[in-house]
Amino acid sequence: MHFRHLLLTSGLLLATSALYAQVAPPAQAPAKKETFLVPIRLTVAADGTGDYRTIQEAVMAVRDFMQVTATIFVKNGTYREKLLIPPQKTNITLLGESAEGTVISFGDYSGDAQKHSTYTSATVRVEANDFTAENITFENSAGRVGQAVALHVEGDRATFRRCRLLGNQDTLFLAVENSRQYYQDCYIEGTTDFIFGSSTAVFEGCTILSKTDSYITAASTWPRQAFGLVFLNCKLTAGPEAKKVFLGRPWRPHARTVFLNTEMGAHITPTGWDNWRQPDNEKTAYYAEYGSTGPGANPAGRAKWAHQLSTKEARQYTLKAIFAGSTAWEPVRK
Repeated sequence: MHFRHLLLTSGLLLATSALYAQVAPPAQAPAKKETFLVPIRLTVAADGTGDYRTIQEAVMAVRDFMQVTATIFVKNGTYREKLLIPPQKTNITLLGESAEGTVISFGDYSGDAQKHSTYTSATVRVEANDFTAENITFENSAGRVGQAVALHVEGDRATFRRCRLLGNQDTLFLAVENSRQYYQDCYIEGTTDFIFGSSTAVFEGCTILSKTDSYITAASTWPRQAFGLVFLNCKLTAGPEAKKVFLGRPWRPHARTVFLNTEMGAHITPTGWDNWRQPDNEKTAYYAEYGSTGPGANPAGRAKWAHQLSTKEARQYTLKAIFAGSTAWEPVRK
């Protein structure tokens, strides 16, 4: 009797186990993380010791619409490329081995045999958002042949640290209104209007070298923009040919350019600003300074339609305020 009871109990246990096995949910496999959420690092080396020989190949290998950083480490070398960062290649960081040794160079210019214009001549064109470059030289090697852009930027939230921008006329094109750009500890050289365009851009701790008598900036700020080009704690220097250089002239009537706490060499003309042969621009352009130093600082001699900011007015020029936009952005100082 006892033996039959044991058999019955064992049978019930087996049946219960079988039933549980039928209704129990299967074990869940770990959720696969989307690749656009996984940071990656690629290496470019012209000698074949990296993942790619060209920067363009590495850029195109990055997953579209990355939401975290894709770092492309570029070893020293001169990369003769016309590089495009297309809109879908977001969150890319180009990290050079050294600013002097990592060079991207090309020589297109406006009116060349291929019929390039200012808008298509750039050595590097950044269309994607959240792009960063560190320790890279951007060069247009065309020489003094007219408009020849080294770097064209139209993506939003673009950051450049310790980069070198080499060219002549139109070296840096700040291309579109809804682009916010931050340049920290960069070196920028050129001849005429070599920092120009309609973007909101801050240059902090940068060295700006004028090669000839001409104009440093040519902003084309739109009336609805609160800020245009802002230079913080920069240094304006000159080559041996440059004796009379203007701080800026308005490419468009509502150009906005401000220099704060900037050291200015003797090449900066006392007038400082030019109206581009359009007296009406004096009513709409906004050109201002605060705390300029050096032999080129001459508040009393500046154009009468320019402004000398008060300490209270100068305090509004913070990264947080300048880059507020429709969505807040405050680049990190490094």
